[in-house]
Amino acid sequence: MSVYQKIREKYENKQKQYWILLDPDDFSGKSAANIVQTAEIAGVDAVLIGGSLVRGGCLEDFIAEIKLSSNLPIILFPGDSSQIADNADAILFMSLISGRNPDFLIGQQVKGAVRIAKSGIEPISMAYMLVESGTTTSVEFMSNTKPLPREKIDIAAAHALAAQFLGMSMVYLEAGSGAKLSVPDEMIIAVKNSVNIPVIVGGGIRDAESAKQKFLAGADILVTGNLLSSSSGLEEMKKIAKLKSR
Repeated sequence: MSVYQKIREKYENKQKQYWILLDPDDFSGKSAANIVQTAEIAGVDAVLIGGSLVRGGCLEDFIAEIKLSSNLPIILFPGDSSQIADNADAILFMSLISGRNPDFLIGQQVKGAVRIAKSGIEPISMAYMLVESGTTTSVEFMSNTKPLPREKIDIAAAHALAAQFLGMSMVYLEAGSGAKLSVPDEMIIAVKNSVNIPVIVGGGIRDAESAKQKFLAGADILVTGNLLSSSSGLEEMKKIAKLKSR
């Protein structure tokens, strides 16, 4: 069964999912492997690997070290077409549909498509929607795009519906790395009610209580990244993983 088939099966069975995001610029391979090992025991469903820069070290080596300690699916969450590793299990083949920069709507995708096809990595089509979060995030700066206004709920829902009509498999509502504010619950509700594909929510989620609110609002999949850099990160991760079964 493919990575997406497993995601879809859980979605259809109304099972909530929790993914963690690791940026190779923030963690060594060894520390990442320890985190993922703990995450698998806690009940995390998948690991995203990526970031806006990914400057240090080799992406393949980083993934290989993680795979030595875990059987969780490793999914690439690339900042651009250079962030492709042949030993990943899947890649989020995404278009930044909230912005109007052609390079992130289709340009980077064209550059990476042939490499992905040759590698055999499973591509998972996804609509990426950046939401205003009270600060200029790395994604906003690097992509040179404006985020969706927080109060424009109808515009967000229309973007998500357009993505579904275009054949995309999932929608990702993202406040961005280092966000002051998370995606508004009202926006999650509106998007969830507009589509019948998995809705992913990430950015600005710093504890289990805020994660619970996103699940209640309709998030099918929750993603946390910066949380893992805090002193209480692993404990909060375990608490969030437990929320899925409630």
